[in-house]
Amino acid sequence: MKRLAILIALLLGALLLPSPARADLQNPRQDFLRASTGGLFLHWGERTSPQHTSCGGWESDVTNGGWTPDYWVQEAQKLHVQYLVLATFHSRLGYARPWPSAIPGSCSTKRDFLGELITAAKAKGLKTILYMTDDPQWHADGGHEWLDSAAYSSYKGKSVDLTTRDGFGEFSYDNFFEVMDRYPDLGGFWIDNDNAYWESHDLYAQIQQKRPSYTLSNNNEDTPIMDMISNEQKTGMTPSYDYPQAVYTAQPRLTEADFKLPSTGAWWYDGSDPAVDKMLTIGRLVTNAGSSVKALMAETAMVNGRFPPQQEAFNTFASSYLNPIRESLYGTEGGGYLYGGLKPGFWNDGAHGVTTISRTDPDRQYVHVLTPPTTGTLRIRDNGYRISSVSNLRTGAAVSFSQSAGVLTLNGLGSWDPYDTVFKVTTAGRQGILPASSYTMSASASASGHGAPAAADGSYTTYWDSDKTLPVTLTYDLGTAKPVQYIGLNQREDSVSYARSATEQSARIKDYKVFLSNNGTSWGSAVKTGQLASRRGIQGIDLTAANARYVRLEVDTTWAASTDTTRYKRLRVDESWIGTSYAARATGTPPVRYEAENAVISSGAVATNHLNYSGAGFVDTANAAGAYLEWTVNAPTAGTYNATLRYANGTAADRPMDITVDGSAVSSGRSFPATADWDTWANSTLPLSLGAGTHTIRTTATTANGAPNLDHLDLG
Repeated sequence: MKRLAILIALLLGALLLPSPARADLQNPRQDFLRASTGGLFLHWGERTSPQHTSCGGWESDVTNGGWTPDYWVQEAQKLHVQYLVLATFHSRLGYARPWPSAIPGSCSTKRDFLGELITAAKAKGLKTILYMTDDPQWHADGGHEWLDSAAYSSYKGKSVDLTTRDGFGEFSYDNFFEVMDRYPDLGGFWIDNDNAYWESHDLYAQIQQKRPSYTLSNNNEDTPIMDMISNEQKTGMTPSYDYPQAVYTAQPRLTEADFKLPSTGAWWYDGSDPAVDKMLTIGRLVTNAGSSVKALMAETAMVNGRFPPQQEAFNTFASSYLNPIRESLYGTEGGGYLYGGLKPGFWNDGAHGVTTISRTDPDRQYVHVLTPPTTGTLRIRDNGYRISSVSNLRTGAAVSFSQSAGVLTLNGLGSWDPYDTVFKVTTAGRQGILPASSYTMSASASASGHGAPAAADGSYTTYWDSDKTLPVTLTYDLGTAKPVQYIGLNQREDSVSYARSATEQSARIKDYKVFLSNNGTSWGSAVKTGQLASRRGIQGIDLTAANARYVRLEVDTTWAASTDTTRYKRLRVDESWIGTSYAARATGTPPVRYEAENAVISSGAVATNHLNYSGAGFVDTANAAGAYLEWTVNAPTAGTYNATLRYANGTAADRPMDITVDGSAVSSGRSFPATADWDTWANSTLPLSLGAGTHTIRTTATTANGAPNLDHLDLG
C-alpha cells in the first residue's frame, strides 16, 4: 500500500510538472537584469585564504573577523551595479554553503550569511543571486576531501557517491529546493555549466514554476531555458578592453561578461593583493554597457569579507569617477545596434569607443571615447540622426560640431579623460530614412522562417538568414522611383567580430556589390563595389545619389573561413534600410545646465552622501516649509523654454514645491513624488515663457518635510 501511494504521488507529480521549457527571450522576471549595468561577483568560501578544512573554523574566522553584508552592498553601489552573485557553493572553494543547511554532504554554516546578504541588498534596491555548481571533480583538491558521501547517503537512505556527476547532481538538486523554500527574495541562480541529473529531473522548469521571479544564468553554455548566458573573460582583443568583440550571443538575448577586477591572480582571495588596471576595467565596463552586455565584475573577498586594499581603493575611485557620467551608463542601451543610436567602434585617427542611447528618450545619446584620436577631431557616422547639441558630460561645456554626408564631426577637442571622455549628444529624430512599410523585401535565398521581410520589419526579434548561400542578393522594391543615397545595415551580432581562431570567426559581410534598376529586370553594372569591415554595430554603404525603384545588395563573400563550419557563409541581417538623403543638423537652443550647488540656498547644505548626482554634489535643503533654492539663469532670446529639475525623494511621501520666476508663481504645489531611494533621480519638466535676459527661478518647499534633494536645473 505504501509503495502504491508513492507511485500515485510520483505520477501526479509528473502530471503537474511543467513541460520542458523553451527559451523566454523576454519575460518580466528579467526586468531587473535588463535594467542593470552589471553585478559584483564574490568568490568567498571555505578555501578563502587562509584555507580552512573545518567548517566551524571558517565560520568562526568569518564571524570574528567582522563580516557584514552592508559592506558588500556598499562596495557594489560604488561600482554602480545592481546585483551581487555569491559564489560559495563553488568546487574550488570547498563546496561551502553559507546558510544553515539540513542537508549533509558539505560544509554549511550556523550563521545565515546568505539570508543576511539578501536582506541587506534588498534594502538598497539590489538583488542577490546564488552561484551553484554541478561539478564534483575538485572534491579532493588540496589533499582534503570536501564532500561527505557517507553523511549524504545516510540522509537519503541509499548509497550516493557525491564524487560522481550523477551523485553530486542529486546533492546539488536537493540544495536548490532548500534554498528556494527558504529565500523567496533571492534574485535567482547563477549556474556553472549543467548536470544530467538536473536535466532528467526537469530542475529548471521546476524552479520557474516554484519561484517565477527567479532568474537563471548559465556560464559558458547557451542553454535555452536560461534567462541569460554568461561568458568568462576572454583576452586578445584589440583594444584589450573591448570584450564584446568576442561575444557570440545575439541580442536581445540577455548576455553577461564576467571578468576579474584584478586582472591577475585567482578568482578568489589567495592571500595576495594584485593591482586593478583602471583603464582595462573601466574600458570593459563601458564597452559592455555600449553593447547591452551586463558586466559581472569579480572581486576577491578576504575571510572577513573586506576586499584587498587595491581592490577597495579601485571601488572608491570608481564611485567618484563613474558618478558624473552615470546617466550615460545606467538606463541606456548599447548604441548602433538594435536600439538605434550613433555608430560605435573604430572611428578616425585611431579613436575607438562605444555609444549609448537612453531607453526612455531616443534623442538622448552618449559617445564614450575610450581611446582618443591622435587629432582634435572625432568623426562618427550619424545613423540618420539630426544633431541638436553636443556637450562634454563631465564639464557641461558645449562642443563645436558639424554634420554632413552622414557623419557627425566634433571639432576642437582636447584634454581627453584618461579612461572615458563622454559627450552628451542631443538629437531631433532621424531624417531621410524610408519607412519600412513603404517598400518590400525579397532575397535570392532564405532559411526557413527567416525570410527577407524580416530584415525590414522594425523588430529586433526577427532576422533574415541567407541559408548559408553565397553569392546571395537582398532586393528592396521601393514601389516607385525614389532618391537613393545609402544602404543601412544592422547585421546580427551572433559571432565574434574578428578571427579569434580557425574555428571562431566573423559571420559578417565582406565583399559586396550594389545595383539599381527601374524595372527590376535590367540591372546594368554595379553602382558600388566594395568591402565592409568585420566590425560590430551598424554599417553604411554610401552611393552616388540617384533615383531608382529597385535596389539590390549582392553579397559575394563573408569573413568566416571554411574552417569555421558554424559560421562559414552564414549571413544574418536584423534590420536594413534605405537612406534617401543624409540627415541635416538640427537648429535650436541647446539646454544649459545650472547645478544646484551653485544656486542660492536658503537653508540646507551641499551634500555628496548619495550616489548618481551630477557636478560637485546636490543640495539637501532643511526639512521645513519655506526652504528654497534660487537659480539665476539667462535666456538668450525671448520664447518658451523647458525647465527640467532633477530631484530625488527617498521617502514614501510627496515633497511638493512652489516654482516661481522673478517672484511670480508659475506652478504652485508642484508634485515631486517618491523615487525608489535617495540614489535614484527623476526629472520634472515644465515650460516657462521667458523674455530675453536674466531671470531668477526659485523652488520652495510647501510642507514641513521640506523639498526633495535637488541636483540641477536644465534650461533649454
